[in-house]
Amino acid sequence: MTIRVMLVDDQELLRTGFRMVLQSQPDIEITAEAGDGAAALEVLAGAGGRAVDVVLMDIRMPRLDGVQATRRICLDDGGLPRPGAPKVLILTTFDLDEYAFTALKAGASGFLLKDVPPPELVSAIRAVHAGDAVVAPSTTRRMINRFAEVLPVTQPPTGPTALAPLTDREREVFLLVAQGRSNGEIAAGLTLSEATVKTHVGRILAKLGLRDRVQAVVLAYEAGLLKAGGR
Repeated sequence: MTIRVMLVDDQELLRTGFRMVLQSQPDIEITAEAGDGAAALEVLAGAGGRAVDVVLMDIRMPRLDGVQATRRICLDDGGLPRPGAPKVLILTTFDLDEYAFTALKAGASGFLLKDVPPPELVSAIRAVHAGDAVVAPSTTRRMINRFAEVLPVTQPPTGPTALAPLTDREREVFLLVAQGRSNGEIAAGLTLSEATVKTHVGRILAKLGLRDRVQAVVLAYEAGLLKAGGR
């Protein structure tokens, strides 16, 4: 299956570099490009959203930045995941960009550094297309630990009520996912099979309306269930 990719970056030189890397892959096709978030939305609207599977999105751009564009691509007016929307993979300089956390909250499936090695870029796009998070949960947590304290709180912590739809066992699994534990580590800690843990994780994401494990970590921090720099 061909993965249709859209490149969104205000630097044409970077888009050219990414295009050269990705077009060399037999299962990836560059179907659209845009120089800012507003242009990206216009292109997607013109294509009905069907011509793009994965959007490689810069954050800092004129007119409409990558965070706002990601929110409008991934979420509906009620803040819920938009069915059939392209997956968004955020590009960030990390050390300078404090908006990656906000982009994940806006519906992005993960993030990459702009100097990502070509093989990692290709693997990340394939992972996102398959419905997985781009970065390992532990890496995601380290990133959130760094940014959580400098970002404004847009909503009051919801605490345990955020997990109201979950069973007691699912709450246990959710908190371990949020702490960056892999399925294997969770299985060992709770004396379960990895298949059972995987089933729990799938049900948790469905009940809470989350796209992937990355958003589970974000929810845990936003709800005050985990604190920056600690559990």
